[in-house]
This record gives sequence, structure tokens and C-alpha cells, in this order.
Amino acid sequence: MVDREKDLKDLEKMKTKIVIMICLASQQFCWGQSFTDKITKEVSFEKKGIQNALMIANINGDVNVAGYEGDKVIVEVTRTITAKTQERLERGKKELLLGSIDRADTLIYYVEGTCNNFGKLQSKKRNWGAQGGWGYNWSESEGRGNKCNPPYDYTLDFTIKVPTSVNLILSTINNGDVTVENVKGALTVQNVNGSIKLTKISREATATTVNGDVDVEYLSNPSKDCRFYSLNGDINAWFQKGLAANMSFESFNGDFYTNVDNLESLPVTVKKEERENGTKYKVKGNLFKIGDGGVFLDFETFNGDVYLKERVN
Repeated sequence: MVDREKDLKDLEKMKTKIVIMICLASQQFCWGQSFTDKITKEVSFEKKGIQNALMIANINGDVNVAGYEGDKVIVEVTRTITAKTQERLERGKKELLLGSIDRADTLIYYVEGTCNNFGKLQSKKRNWGAQGGWGYNWSESEGRGNKCNPPYDYTLDFTIKVPTSVNLILSTINNGDVTVENVKGALTVQNVNGSIKLTKISREATATTVNGDVDVEYLSNPSKDCRFYSLNGDINAWFQKGLAANMSFESFNGDFYTNVDNLESLPVTVKKEERENGTKYKVKGNLFKIGDGGVFLDFETFNGDVYLKERVN
């Protein structure tokens, strides 16, 4: 009887070892090979001035930017590549690079090595993440359009420090969020599958994402027009007490909430736009005046709510 119990225990241990080995083999099969390293750069603007701008055009990964009391742009990028075989991993290590362009008063960093080439856009067709004529030629890459499928997966996670006065143009698409903190320059931020968080900002901002929340916190209220958009997410905007602005709210499945007392409804407006195929008229409702009115704040969601708050203290 004792021997039988011992045999059963040994059998159970063997089964456990087999299961563990199968799991490890399965993980190895699923995950394959992985490689991570860090890329660091420290650069200065050749032409310094209030027009200085930093553009980050990421594809997969986070973009985190913080302002500091210095005069250099400090870039740290964590590059992670995974592949099913060592050969494919080595290919990814050679192909996937951090691209950079120095335009004297503007610094641009992007993903280099994929079939979606980055540069000056020739087509007038709108490309996601394109700003100032720069972006990825999604529709022109080797004649394959968006079917860019390298034999490896990757992320580039950006962590950046900038002088507080620098203007920022930031974008990512998958597997990442965009955060900005303590920056006094103008902001243009885009995301697709991730959130956007802007804290301690002072200037005009445009922040748009498809799947994620947009959080905005103003250290001092903006003096120029702003736009905030999320298709599937909430918009949370905090302003300083005494906000004076005109605003628009538009949502299909969302509501608007605010702690602002001095809020007045405005009449519907009609905007006229001349296009190649004719004139377009856009009716805009849900217009409000906050305080004495002023800069235009445009809030839009599809499946999300908008929360506009003034700081109590």
C-alpha cells in the first residue's frame, strides 16, 4: 500500500514536471526571442528662439515629455524587439532604428527601418501624425500601403526632457500613451490606441485620440483656441479659476459636466468651408460662453463624456 502511494506521488510529480516543460516550451514558441536596449541623445537647437519645436512621430510605444530649466533636448528611447527566431530578431536589430532630422530650429525623431518611410509628404492626402508637411508615407511605402508587416514586433518608448518653452508635436499609434508635463509651448498631440495626458501646460493645445481618454490640466489658462477630441474615451479638462472662453461640446453617446457657474448658452452657428467638390456647411450647436467669453475651446467625443472644471483654490 505504501509503495502504491509512493508511486502515485512520483507519477504526480512527473506530470507536474511535464506540464511545466510544456508551458515553458509553449512560451518559448509564442514569445520567441527578445532584445531590449536604450538609445540616448543630447542635442541643442542650432537656431534658438520662441519658434523652437520638437516633433516625435512614433508608431508603437509611449511618448513621455517633461519640461525642465535647461537648454538641451535630452532623448532616451527604450527599443524592444521580439521575434520568433534569432535570425528575425537580428534583422529587427539592424533594420529598426531611431531616425532624426535637424532643421536648425526644429528637431524631428521618428521610427526608421520599417517600410513606412518618413519624410516630406508629396501627397495632399491626410496622413495620421503628419504635421507641417512631415509624416509617414503610408500610401506610398513600396506600393504596399498600410500592409507593412515586418517579421518581428517592436516598441520604441520615448522619455524626453525639453526646455520649458519648446513647442511640441507628438504622435504615436499603438501600444502607448502620450504624456506632457510642465511645458509652456504650444502642443499638438495625436494618438490612436492610447490615452493623452497634458499637465501643467499654459499654451494652446490640440489633443486627439481614438481609443483612450484625454486629460488636460492648465497651470494658466490658454490665450488661443484649443481642440480636444476622443472617439472612445472621456475628456477631462481642468482650468484655473476665472476662465473666460467660448466653447463647443459635441458627442453622440456622451454628456457634458462642469462646475462652472457663469455658463451661458449661445445660438447655433453655421460654418462655411470651400472645398474642391463644392461648398460644405457645418452646423455647430451646444455652444456656450464661459464668463465674459474669449478663446474658443472645442470638445468632441463619440462614446465618452466631457468634464470641464475650474480649480476651486
